[in-house]
Amino acid sequence: MRIVNIASDHKRERNFNYERRTGSDCWELLVVKAKAVFNIGDREIPSPEHSFVVLTPRQPFGYRSDDMSFTEDSISFIPTADEEKLISELNIPLNRIVPAADLMQISDMIKSMSMEYYSTNKNREDSIDLYFRLLLRKLNESVSDLRRFNTVHEGLYVEKLLWLRESIYRWPSRSWTIDEMAADISLSRSRLQHLYSETFGVSISKDIITSRLDKAAELLKKPEYSINKVAELVGYPNASYFNRQFKNGLGMTPTEFRREWQEKEAI
Repeated sequence: MRIVNIASDHKRERNFNYERRTGSDCWELLVVKAKAVFNIGDREIPSPEHSFVVLTPRQPFGYRSDDMSFTEDSISFIPTADEEKLISELNIPLNRIVPAADLMQISDMIKSMSMEYYSTNKNREDSIDLYFRLLLRKLNESVSDLRRFNTVHEGLYVEKLLWLRESIYRWPSRSWTIDEMAADISLSRSRLQHLYSETFGVSISKDIITSRLDKAAELLKKPEYSINKVAELVGYPNASYFNRQFKNGLGMTPTEFRREWQEKEAI
């Protein structure tokens, strides 16, 4: 493994914003110790305190502070073929924010690698290689420990998540907000979104849109409701926005949907 750059306990200025639109020529390991917002592949992802991400070469990314202070560990590296194979075998998530079950061990290991890298020790390269392979295993353990913890503790939220999804489809006109829903079931905003997607295979925002469009399609079959009234009844105060979302979801405008339905009924 060849280190291109390594930093331990690097402090960044408040409200910093770092971006690499074309990614990096090497692999990147970032260990963040405060809340941040990452942009990976045009997706904005909030990261909790104590998390890490392993970025592959040429993966566009950026991140910014979501806290008053920000400290990170980082390694830019080029692995050997065997080390790249080990990363795959250990199922270390790539280009994804991963909450760390035990960040201290990971951070301490990067600190030791940094000390070796900047030292004049004759065995520094061998030591760094050994540290790196151990670091990969610690990343794997952190992911495994977190999954075991989630299996035990997050099962407690399944009933609440089912209730939440039922409510979304029962009351499509309600002005839902992620913050309110998270407060209702005592979860953080980011954790709720993660658990919801993991449980149902779809995001909360997607389910909200689907519930509204399903109800709208039902109401459009009733001629007594105008297009504007249907939009209002499913939570869209702006009829033009309703028209756009309906066409994006069903492939036709509300007017076209109603006309097609009436023609079928007339046969």
